[in-house]
Amino acid sequence: MSQSINPSVLVCRDLCIGYKDKPVLAGVNLNLRAGHFVSLLGPNGAGKTTLLRTLSRHLAPLSGGIEIEGRALSALSATDLAKIMAVVLTEKISPPLFTVAEFVALGRYPHTDFLGRTGAADHAAVMKALAAVRAENLAGRTFADLSDGERQKALVARALAQQPRLLLLDEPTLHLDLKHRLEVMAILRNLCRTQKITVLASLHDVDVAAKVSDRVALIKKGGLSAWGSPEQVLTEERVADLYDFNGATFSNLLGGIEMRGDGTRGRAFVVAGMGSGAQIFRLLAKRGFGIATGVLHTNDLDYYVASSLGAACAAQTPMQAIDTHTLAAADQLLAGCDVVIDCGFEVGPMNQGNLTLVQNAVEAGRAVYSLRANGAGPPDGGQAGHGCIRCQDPGHLLDRLESHLARNRGASQGL
Repeated sequence: MSQSINPSVLVCRDLCIGYKDKPVLAGVNLNLRAGHFVSLLGPNGAGKTTLLRTLSRHLAPLSGGIEIEGRALSALSATDLAKIMAVVLTEKISPPLFTVAEFVALGRYPHTDFLGRTGAADHAAVMKALAAVRAENLAGRTFADLSDGERQKALVARALAQQPRLLLLDEPTLHLDLKHRLEVMAILRNLCRTQKITVLASLHDVDVAAKVSDRVALIKKGGLSAWGSPEQVLTEERVADLYDFNGATFSNLLGGIEMRGDGTRGRAFVVAGMGSGAQIFRLLAKRGFGIATGVLHTNDLDYYVASSLGAACAAQTPMQAIDTHTLAAADQLLAGCDVVIDCGFEVGPMNQGNLTLVQNAVEAGRAVYSLRANGAGPPDGGQAGHGCIRCQDPGHLLDRLESHLARNRGASQGL
C-alpha cells in the first residue's frame, strides 16, 4: 500500500530511553503506519515495556525524538494525546463495584466536559467498543467478577472507547488461556483491518507474531536488532539469536518453533513423504530420538519439518523420481540407525524408491515398524524383526518402540 493510504502514525528518531540517565535502549528508529499491527519481540528485560512506557509518556526519553501524527509527543496536551493514543499495560486493576459498561465508559474522558459527564454519544461509543471485542454480554457484569480473559476484553474495550488511532499494549495475552489468547489476537488484528487502528504490542509468542504482524521489531542487547515484515525479519538465525535458543528452531516456512530431540534414546530412520512423517518426526524428537530420514523431495512438508528438527535427510529435487544416488545416500543413513519406521506414505512414480528402501530393510532383518495398512507394503513380521511390525497409529508405534528399547537394554545387560 502507498504511504498516502497508510500514513505515519508514530515515528521514533534515534530514540534513547531508560531510567535515571541509565540507557536501556538506544538508537531506536521506527515508523508505524496506519492500520498496521506491529509486534515488539525480545527476551524478558530487553526493554519492550520501557519502550511502550516511553511512547505512552509514562517515561521521558533520554534523547531522540518521538512524533505522533507529525507532532512532537512532548508538545501534545494530555487530552489531545488521549484522543490519538490508548494504552493497555500489564498492571492488574480491580475497580470496586464498577460494572463493565461503567469501566469502559472511563475511556470516554478525553471526549467529555470538565465535569466528566457522559451523554448518548458516549453510551453509543461504549457499546460499540464492547461489540468490537465481542463483550456486549459483559456490560452489566461487575468488573471484579470477570475471568482473566474477560478482563482483558474489558481493558481493550475501555481503550477503544477513547476512539484512538494508535493502541499500545504490553503483553496483551499474558495469563490468558489458549482460547482467549487467540480471541484477543484476532480482535486486535480485526481492529487494524476494519478501523485502521495502529496496534503496537509486546509479545512473547513469536509464532503468533509471525502470523498476525505487518511489522516486527526485534529488541535485544540495548537496541533494535531488526525491523521489517515478519516474512523478512523472522529467520531461523535471527530468532535463535534473539532468544538464545538451545535445542529449538524457528521455521518461518512452518510458522512455528520446533523442539529438537537430543538423540539419547537411539536413532530412528523414518521413511516418509507427502506429509506423512511430520507427526512422527515430532513424536520421536520429544521422546529423545535422533532422526534420519529420506528420501524426501525438497518441496515436501516432511522435508521442512525434518530440517527444522535437525534430522539428517537424503533429499531429492522436486518433481523428479528418486534416483539411485539419493537412494544410496538414504540407505547409508539407514544403516546407522537402530530402527526403521515406515510412515505409510502414498506410493507413486516419484517416490517408488522409498518402498524399495523399506523392503530392503525388512530383507536385511532390520527392526521395521510400519503404519501402512496390511497388504499395502512389505510383509508382516514378528517381534524378531523378520518383516514389518504393523502399528495401528502413532501411539501404538510409540509403545512398540518403547518395548524395542527395553529389549535392547535387557540384551546389553545380559538379562
